[in-house]
Amino acid sequence: MNPLILGIFQYIGPNGTIGSAWQHPSDTSAEFLSIRHWTELAQKFEAANFDFLFLADSYGYPALDGELIDASVREGRGIPHGDPMPIITAMAAVTSDLGFILTTSTTVEPPAANARRFATLDHFTDGRIGWNIVTGSSGATAAALMGKDLISHDLRYDMADEYVDVNLALWEGSWKDDALVLDKAAALYADPDKVRVVHYEGEYFRTDGLLNVPPSPQRTPLLVQAGASGRGRQFAGRNAEAVFLAGGDPVVVAKNVAGIRESAVAQGRDADSIKLLVGALFITAPTHAEAVAKYDEMLSMSTKEGAAAIYAGNTGVDLLALDPDKPLAQTSTEMGQSNLERYLAKDGTPAPLVRDILENFRTTGINGSVFVGTPDDVVDQIEAFVLATGADGFLIQPHLTPATYDDFIDLILPVLRARGLAPAEHSGQTLRERMFGAGAHLPESHHGRAFRW
Repeated sequence: MNPLILGIFQYIGPNGTIGSAWQHPSDTSAEFLSIRHWTELAQKFEAANFDFLFLADSYGYPALDGELIDASVREGRGIPHGDPMPIITAMAAVTSDLGFILTTSTTVEPPAANARRFATLDHFTDGRIGWNIVTGSSGATAAALMGKDLISHDLRYDMADEYVDVNLALWEGSWKDDALVLDKAAALYADPDKVRVVHYEGEYFRTDGLLNVPPSPQRTPLLVQAGASGRGRQFAGRNAEAVFLAGGDPVVVAKNVAGIRESAVAQGRDADSIKLLVGALFITAPTHAEAVAKYDEMLSMSTKEGAAAIYAGNTGVDLLALDPDKPLAQTSTEMGQSNLERYLAKDGTPAPLVRDILENFRTTGINGSVFVGTPDDVVDQIEAFVLATGADGFLIQPHLTPATYDDFIDLILPVLRARGLAPAEHSGQTLRERMFGAGAHLPESHHGRAFRW
């Protein structure tokens, strides 16, 4: 088994991914608007040699029919939620190796604005930036906030393919590698013959202009996507270099992993050209009894109302309004299709009842896998999960910040390293080099290389 890719999940708000942990005496997540909170976390993650910190984001928030959900406000779950972009440079300034992956939507800002911002961040981080491409998380409230109508699920992906292409055309096609001269004696900043205006005309987006930033270390940031719906897998096969998947049943995860790799092959890429990372929460302690006590404490802070609020914000489905003794009748949504499909009947197995869906979501959260036990027990579970699914690594979810991360660093990482499942050090400066061990730029097999001038 190869060493695992290990990334950290956070968002600019209070709480972890299960329950409302901000209320715990040792939790610091309510300090999310402090720069020091983030710089100290970044230094902790770099010292532990994690591959990257992923900051999730959405302009949306939990609501139903345009109205706020009381439990979300009361428990601080999904409300508030700050913009992660401004904190990246502060964290980059106090680290040298840790990667940073940021979420932006293809339905909010024009693609050229997105391209310039990520190119600038790639410079400021020395090539340690990645873009998590979303088409509209919490889409209904995000669209309403921006004064727009919600775009249908599959159409959002059609538009996103073009949105990504505009970004690629600007990143890859505006400047030649040797355009920047910086010859003071000759008073030549850049060679005009090696800088050009890019023209792209699509059905949904167009651009006629210059990416007004010289080529960054990666040119194109590491391209990441989350979601495993059928259209999402197709999008990943075309565009993504890494995909974040929800955890849960290893059989389901294995099918999602295989489906994305098949999509990559269908696009003329190698099956292993996409790294598959599963969201998971790790609860550990020196003894099994202590670990279970931590897990029980976590669940004591997780209410059905709070879980239902997060589920409604993601899918548009109000579990509390449904008959608890029936399965979901709804099979599709224009919002988070993956978390709806998670609870539908599969392969002849009956669909879970609404009451069981709510309890599962309350206890496992939006990403679905929770590993509990001593460090050796947890690593045994990790090994079994990876062997069963073919995943390349994990997106480590927070419960208590920073205590849950400290437990992973102090207790689980040494066991992973002893078994050869986590490297003590990495090579390569850029995030792409760290993830793949190859060059800093897009590989030849990625369709984005066709935009290179």
